[in-house]
Amino acid sequence: MLNISTHVSIPDDEIEISAIRAQGAGGQNVNKVSSAVHLRFDINASSLPDFYKQRLCKLNDRRINKDGVIIIKAQQYRSQPKNREEALGRLQELVKGVAVTRKKRIPTKPSRGSQQRRLEGKSQRGKNKQLRKKVTDSDNY
Repeated sequence: MLNISTHVSIPDDEIEISAIRAQGAGGQNVNKVSSAVHLRFDINASSLPDFYKQRLCKLNDRRINKDGVIIIKAQQYRSQPKNREEALGRLQELVKGVAVTRKKRIPTKPSRGSQQRRLEGKSQRGKNKQLRKKVTDSDNY
């Protein structure tokens, strides 16, 4: 049972975990031990509330495929139980992150003073650039 909040949890039978061989360097251990973990979680077939399902499906995350299945691969550790915990933790964080509702942004206008300071700064920079120009004697022409 993976707890998301006090009222929401995911049963173990809805999470499919399989052990696979890890990629990368590691010598003989990598070649013979299946220490990496592949986690699959079907959002639409889960017992999550509709609110969570809709938000998860709307997420633009590379771990969620177009069929609504979350695929997480954990291979950071050398032991399978640690990788299993890592994958479950990532799933938990993903689902918890969806539950947080962000405040609606209220657009504001810049104050008159800030607008004036901005324009004064721009004109000051322009004057500095003008002073950098070569001085030419216009009387010689």
